[in-house]
Amino acid sequence: MTQLFRPGSFRLDRMRNASAQVFEHLRERIISFDLKPGVQLQRDELAIYFDLSSTPIRDALTRLGEEGLVDIVPKQITTVRAIDVESARQAHLLRLSLELEIVHLLAQAPSRTLVTTLENIVSQQALALSHGDFATFAQADQTFHRQMFIAAQAETLWHWMRGQSGQLDRLRRLHLPIKNKAATVLSDHGSIVAAIGARDAQGAQRNVRKHLSGTLAQLDTIRTDYPDYFLA
Repeated sequence: MTQLFRPGSFRLDRMRNASAQVFEHLRERIISFDLKPGVQLQRDELAIYFDLSSTPIRDALTRLGEEGLVDIVPKQITTVRAIDVESARQAHLLRLSLELEIVHLLAQAPSRTLVTTLENIVSQQALALSHGDFATFAQADQTFHRQMFIAAQAETLWHWMRGQSGQLDRLRRLHLPIKNKAATVLSDHGSIVAAIGARDAQGAQRNVRKHLSGTLAQLDTIRTDYPDYFLA
């Protein structure tokens, strides 16, 4: 039994769907590179780790496979997949298209509650950054963007988009500790909030475009730093 899946270290919420919890847990560990490309996910080992039967494990792995985060060979070991840059590019186009419309809509009639919520998230990110806590910073980043979709009454779109964005999310996680990326994210978020609060729809869109384009612009640097994490 590897230390990656130490028995007893995961606590299942018996009030929630088991397969969904397995999927969410493994997905986050893949996105954060706690489970790196090439790591093998053995179903019997996962069943012990999660204290579950094989069915919810199989269902969760199937969902991860549908998102392109793992490679599944029937009746054999499942492996964490390397980053597919083309999938990341397509996810970027999808996310950019949606978020440009979301912030344009929000800036037409900004909610003071939303602005305050987003400002508080930015403050949480600043605190995480001051402690070098990139995991908390990244989680707050997801919350920031999700809150805008919720405010635009488009949370279903957020969940659908997230299901297409696993490769892009991994690229963004690799980029976060490089140079001043996290500080730039923090600044971009502040600018987006300010533009929404000022009813500046064009300014909000301009800042979103800048914010979401940074990672792909640094793709060569990221690939140089992490050559083994990418598909050939």
